[in-house]
Amino acid sequence: METKIFKVDSAESPLIREAADILKSGGIVAIPTETVYGLAGNALDSSVTQKIYKAKGRPSDNPLIVHISEFSQWAPLVKSIPETAKALADKFWPGPLTVILPKSDIIPDEVSGGLDTVAVRMPSDEIARKIITEAGVPLAAPSANTSGRPSPTSARHVIEDLSGRIDAVVDGGDCDVGVESTVISLAVSPPRLLRPGGITPGMLTEVLGEIEIDDAVYNRLAEGQQAASPGMKYKHYSPKAQIVLIKSDLDTFIAYAKENATESSAVLCFEGEEKDMPLRTVTYGKKDDALSQAKHIFDALRKLDEIGADKVFARYPKSDGVGLAVFNRLIRAAGFNEIEL
Repeated sequence: METKIFKVDSAESPLIREAADILKSGGIVAIPTETVYGLAGNALDSSVTQKIYKAKGRPSDNPLIVHISEFSQWAPLVKSIPETAKALADKFWPGPLTVILPKSDIIPDEVSGGLDTVAVRMPSDEIARKIITEAGVPLAAPSANTSGRPSPTSARHVIEDLSGRIDAVVDGGDCDVGVESTVISLAVSPPRLLRPGGITPGMLTEVLGEIEIDDAVYNRLAEGQQAASPGMKYKHYSPKAQIVLIKSDLDTFIAYAKENATESSAVLCFEGEEKDMPLRTVTYGKKDDALSQAKHIFDALRKLDEIGADKVFARYPKSDGVGLAVFNRLIRAAGFNEIEL
């Protein structure tokens, strides 16, 4: 399969219509969003959903997020929209928030991963919303990468993973947020945060009051437990290298990395720390700036593969605010391999 590349610099580009035509005809297209690139296809067609799973090599019990461009497109997808959901949409849509509610009959089981709920969001990226509008259907769009690999924050990442396996890539530049959307389930009481992202727990509580944070945000999914949201699987977002996440002060971290390094080891650290490191380094943002960490974490994980690292010693991020999203991605990339010194 030849993968077409559409270089798009605005939502007014005529190439958007070409991408939408592919989607209308049952094809799958990687599109930019403010979070990461998504592999989009008609969310109402189970055969298209199967193409998405096949292209990614993704297990079919891992639910997909449905993307819409207008609030009016939400109601047909769910059984009802409670006031709490409307309040979240008023506050955070368009934006990096996904809301889970009981699904309507038009949502194929393949989209929901066999669950009786559906995850929906409205991206803030104007190119993404224009593509959805032109396609005329809601789009199921997991991250546009090979399953388990670091999520793509540029068209280059998508092409590395999926060229020849999908119909097209819409290159809209680099993503602004850099980690996938926050996922909150309103299908349970109190509402439960299933995946942290750019919309923080504190921001959610301002609208919802009490929320619970699912244990799988911090820990392995329990044996036999089905993933209620994308990103809850045991190992995710992972480079080829083995990552060890180390919680310690800087001097102790450096000493441990030096003592346990191999010839192909590397360090994943914060900007400005490179000069102190005894090994090759890749940075993922500033130490006290979780937004910069979120924007750069997936690109940094991919760079570890580019330099051929086999074992990586990673600096531990803070786990509050947006930092919780960074921690969540890193601990999964490491397969929960962490050390406190």
